[in-house]
Amino acid sequence: MPNSQEVAAVANTIALTQTVQKGGCAAKVSAIYLREILSKVKFPKAHEALLVDARLFDDAGIYKVSDDIALVQTLDFFTPILDTAKHFGAVAAANALSDVYAMGGKPKTAMGILAFPIATMPESVIVDVMQGASDKIAEAGANFVGGHSIDDDTLKFGLSVTGFVHPERMWTNAAARPDDHLILTKALGTGTMTAGLKRRELAEDDISEAIASMLMLNNIVDYLSEEQVQAIHAATDITGFGLSGHSQQLAKASNVTLKIKSQRLPLFSQSLACLERGFLTKAHRSNFEYTQASIEASGLDKLYNLVIHDPQTSGGLLLAVAPDSSHKIVESLKSKFKSTEVIGFVDSPQKYAVIFEP
Repeated sequence: MPNSQEVAAVANTIALTQTVQKGGCAAKVSAIYLREILSKVKFPKAHEALLVDARLFDDAGIYKVSDDIALVQTLDFFTPILDTAKHFGAVAAANALSDVYAMGGKPKTAMGILAFPIATMPESVIVDVMQGASDKIAEAGANFVGGHSIDDDTLKFGLSVTGFVHPERMWTNAAARPDDHLILTKALGTGTMTAGLKRRELAEDDISEAIASMLMLNNIVDYLSEEQVQAIHAATDITGFGLSGHSQQLAKASNVTLKIKSQRLPLFSQSLACLERGFLTKAHRSNFEYTQASIEASGLDKLYNLVIHDPQTSGGLLLAVAPDSSHKIVESLKSKFKSTEVIGFVDSPQKYAVIFEP
């Protein structure tokens, strides 16, 4: 029988990304196929207290409880995107919590969703995954209240999260207004950098800036004044469908066109180099296919065409904000979210939902 030190040594040699075919939000079912499936399901008529449901592909559902409180509910899980178990658990938690932040809410409770290969992985791996998640939930000021687990062939982990938001101060992806400025709060490139990790051409130390970003909670309301929060008209978080897919969804839900300057997009220092080296995922192609009819990006070079389709895990928030407030909001957020930039503006609806300019 191995002792605890020997078990820990075995756990430390397991590269979690090598145990799965796809990792992180790049493992999502493609948006095209998901929409096809959902179109065949007959959902019942929504209760009048349901303020936001899945019809517009928003980040979470919102259910009004009282004049002052609405529940924000979401669920997110995926396969390992990093090799270190504790980092994987923390990133999975930050990614799930992000959906509540994207609606303007505060997370309150979280429940774990775990599939674990008991026969092939030591117990210490899942202890570290759970510890990483628990620490991140505590950082968010929420409570880890339970969950559900199954014995499965591959490791999968995530959270179901419930939060609160005032019904009159919630954000959705359906309220962007012409002339709003577009703000992005994190750099792009987690998809290509973690693809390099999975291919074993990069180590976690090589992508430390991406890991730090994925570990960062999207709790932007903690850094904004009440006036600045009110100036945010629409929001969404950028995850597996990439900037292209999530900006398209916001534009269509709001019946506007987004105009985005590619040279203003915040990138990690290695994002373009990793794309140049061909570190791609299946989601790069499926995100292109999902958006090709609705976006205009013909003016972009090859690498920036890949950047906009790069599948993010625990990516930043895309905000549509009142133009007279954008400078102060960026200034306030940069104290924590150093990559925050104004990347474009909202225009009246045109032929394309999103126009990416050089």
